[in-house]
Amino acid sequence: MKIRSITTTPLHVPYKTPFHWARGVIEGADVLLVEIETDTGISGFGECISAPDGMALKALVDQAGALLIGRNAFHTRALMHEAYTALFRAQAVCSAPRFAGQVLAGLEMALWDVLGKSTGQSVHALLGGAVHGQIGYHGFAMGATPDEVATDAKSFADRGFEVIYLKAGFGMARDLASVRAVRKAIGPDPRLRIDPNESWSPLEAKQMIARLAPYDLEFIEQPTQCESISALAQVRAASPVGIAADQSVFTPNEAFALLQAQAADLIVIGPHECGGLAHMTDIARLAQLAGVNICIHGLYETGITTCAAHMAAAACPNLDDGNQHMLKFLEWDIIDPPDLMPKAGKVPVLNGPGLGFELNTDNVARAAARFQARQG
Repeated sequence: MKIRSITTTPLHVPYKTPFHWARGVIEGADVLLVEIETDTGISGFGECISAPDGMALKALVDQAGALLIGRNAFHTRALMHEAYTALFRAQAVCSAPRFAGQVLAGLEMALWDVLGKSTGQSVHALLGGAVHGQIGYHGFAMGATPDEVATDAKSFADRGFEVIYLKAGFGMARDLASVRAVRKAIGPDPRLRIDPNESWSPLEAKQMIARLAPYDLEFIEQPTQCESISALAQVRAASPVGIAADQSVFTPNEAFALLQAQAADLIVIGPHECGGLAHMTDIARLAQLAGVNICIHGLYETGITTCAAHMAAAACPNLDDGNQHMLKFLEWDIIDPPDLMPKAGKVPVLNGPGLGFELNTDNVARAAARFQARQG
């Protein structure tokens, strides 16, 4: 089965309300839709996160995609390695695995969709088979004030979500007020996690953790800058609260170094950071050997990524039960059912062929028009 053509389309899918986090405000999901068509007539779909510039990313994905034309679609790892070498090693860049992951993830995702459809199998079957019947997700509480965050958190707890997650990194007073308000609103039973998104120095992290510990946090995600595994290890060694790594781990090599340093109690990963599903499951396996669980990370994505990450996660024995789910923010999606919205924090494992979804072509056209309109 040979790759006949690759088409890329920049899209913008709006959020219902703006997404607030420590680095600013996000208005919607900017993605690059990737379609791979084979000489058998089977097409597969994936997507790239297209920040910071959709057209710039499209140029790079198109360049990588051109290398795949006429090649065997089943040779996924070899194709991705060749594309990485051509774009990020052979032209004096020497090494850029993190950005390469962002560029290549949509191509690799679409290849898995092709392979699943061509064999009539779900992608998790191609990755070794599902070891879970359902995937657990946390309730992602948002709001412009601590009281709003607490109200949203309580709505998740009332609907049976066992894990509540909120953003931090807005300053000590605001973060403390948010955690205090959320714990009061949800009561003592739900597990509570916060994510400062690298906002704290090791000293600030130690100070904040001391103040936050009475609120029974399960873990704090990536409190320090991702470039320093040592900083994360320092914080974890002194912390009475669990520490999760996110931006510190994009590649298998980074995962190995972090696990050696015993710098985290859990690793948060997703296909865009890892460069696709193969590396995502590689990292999960490394973590499993070290006795560490992994958790799905969400970005500014559509249901395509949700299905892809869901498929990969289903094949990971050491998957956590409080994974990240971003579809609640979308005003509408570019895929049709399956229903991906968690019920009491759970979504059944998908069993459709490939990545398990059908593209909604009308909404793809809407999203493409919105992207063009934003270009001015």
